[in-house]
Amino acid sequence: MRRFRPYFRYLKPHRALLVFALLCGIIYGAANGAGLPLMTKTVFPVIFRPHPTDVPENWQIANLIKKLDLTPAQVQRLQPAYDAAARDFKANRENGDAISRRLDRALTAELTPQQLENHKPRTFTAAELVLIALWLPAIFLVRGVAGYLNSYFIQLIGTRVLEAIRLDLFRKFQFLPLSFFHKNATGDLLSRGLADANQLQVTLTNAANEIVKSPATLLGALGYLGWLAYHTHGLVLVLVSLGVIPLCVLPIRYVGKKLIARASQIQAEFGAVTNRMAENLSAAREVRAFNLEQREIDRFAQVSRTLIRVQMKYVKYDKMLTPLIEIISACGISLTFVYAYKVQLDITTFLSLITALYVSYEPIKKLGALNNDFKRGLGALDRLEEVLHEPESIADAPDARALERARGALEFENVEFAYVPGLPVLRHVSTVIEPGTVCALVGPSGAGKSTFANLVPRFFDVTDGRVLLDRHDLRSLRMADLRRNIAIVSQEPVLFNDTVFNNLLLGRPDASRSEVEQAAKDAFAHDFIVNLDGGLAYDTVVGERGSRLSGGQKQRIAIARAFLRQAPILILDEATSALDSDSEAAIQAALKKLVIGKTVLIIAHRFSTIRDATKILVFDRGEVVATGTHAELYVANALYRSLYDRQQGGVLTPA
Repeated sequence: MRRFRPYFRYLKPHRALLVFALLCGIIYGAANGAGLPLMTKTVFPVIFRPHPTDVPENWQIANLIKKLDLTPAQVQRLQPAYDAAARDFKANRENGDAISRRLDRALTAELTPQQLENHKPRTFTAAELVLIALWLPAIFLVRGVAGYLNSYFIQLIGTRVLEAIRLDLFRKFQFLPLSFFHKNATGDLLSRGLADANQLQVTLTNAANEIVKSPATLLGALGYLGWLAYHTHGLVLVLVSLGVIPLCVLPIRYVGKKLIARASQIQAEFGAVTNRMAENLSAAREVRAFNLEQREIDRFAQVSRTLIRVQMKYVKYDKMLTPLIEIISACGISLTFVYAYKVQLDITTFLSLITALYVSYEPIKKLGALNNDFKRGLGALDRLEEVLHEPESIADAPDARALERARGALEFENVEFAYVPGLPVLRHVSTVIEPGTVCALVGPSGAGKSTFANLVPRFFDVTDGRVLLDRHDLRSLRMADLRRNIAIVSQEPVLFNDTVFNNLLLGRPDASRSEVEQAAKDAFAHDFIVNLDGGLAYDTVVGERGSRLSGGQKQRIAIARAFLRQAPILILDEATSALDSDSEAAIQAALKKLVIGKTVLIIAHRFSTIRDATKILVFDRGEVVATGTHAELYVANALYRSLYDRQQGGVLTPA
């Protein structure tokens, strides 16, 4: 329970509604726990009052002294008749009806007119009869309305709690470093945000509900049993009736230990299933291209079977608890039955006792089920806390300074970086990139070019050394200000499932429509946009990840966003790779205009994109091994020359 306590803060904004719901739960518990057995004890005897001689208690006269208010003389005169009746009944010389008629005649002859009047079968007026008959509907009305209001408002609160949990988790996702997403599968993270958050919501709302409703029912029943014991056969009756309740704790503890391990397994396997499905849906084209349909079906069936196997292990123990408690409860009721026989308990008292015991054992079952919910909730909580407690290693410093428009001067001072400790990706990188420099990053795959560029917007922080912008360590600047000064066009641009206009507006949310259209024209995207989807043009929805556009069209929209952003630093990760030759030539011309007064980093895979670079950094195995212009590097650096010749077929005009 302590593990869940911090998360009850999600209930705080709804405390007034929660108090009302819990009050309804208490009313439900009181009506359920005490109302039904009290009705059995008080209403049934009034309606079905037996004649004193009709009570089959071996016709002991001691049972009549209080009921009929007999005088000592009457007891002395009636005693021989009742003793004889008891002997005859025990010896089976007469049946019960004959004995009752004989005793009835003796009793009637002995009682005074007032005593006879007091014990005549009572007659009720129509109004009294209606009121008595309404007792049962009234109890169930109170119980039903209170139970409904309790369940409805608890569910309403639970839905809002789920929203808050998911929002906190989603908010956390937005600020976690990219390295976190490299370590965790997307489908598993989706499972944590959906299935695990939902399980935590179920646990919290069930706890908030049953922790009040079930104890209220139990206390109501126990209160009635205490009252009954006080007025009948003392504390022994309660101890006999409730003596097995401690035994109910044993299966709850045993099952709980088994469930906690199974619960964590279920959440993890559900994450694996979600991840497998998400991975398949994101690779639909590749699955069909390589005839992987049956392979994917088999892989999904395998993780699905594993999930089912773990789920059934959980179900095996979860469903075991209720029958175990019911069996123990039945043993308790049986002991009560034996004790009631020994102390000559009348039938109405016994029925009300059994009713109270039934409604007292029921909340014990629910509390046991709630314990199971806690165990499964712990499994979900463990997985959620892995995200919620993940350190936000890329965050603003407490004294982070504001940054207006940057000049664009970048400096790398003896920078080292490793995704995995002990395996550096960048080693001792030092370089200066002046404002307005078009700097190309060249080198074989895995040499560290993209990592170098990703350090500028602080997608990652250096392991050692410093990266400076305008002489300020990036870690001393407000991240939002830093990133507002950077525009990025990646090799695989991502578009949201929204209109073309709104996707362009991401570059600068406060831009006017005319500015958006001008940026599209600069990127040579305007012409194809105005012809989209039968004339919807900028209001065309591009589909998930831009699925309704070609690769070249998506790339030009991404480039238009960079034009619109007007940031002093521009990072191009092979931004023209998906364009046809005509569009590429036009973009290259547009870029010449775009880069004026800006610092540009070009991650170059195709050497045709770096012809206008004023500075080239050559990377090899995480180090900058050479710096210069194209002509200088072709002559002075063998690695650069080999990379260039490989793309150009050995033909070179290094001017």
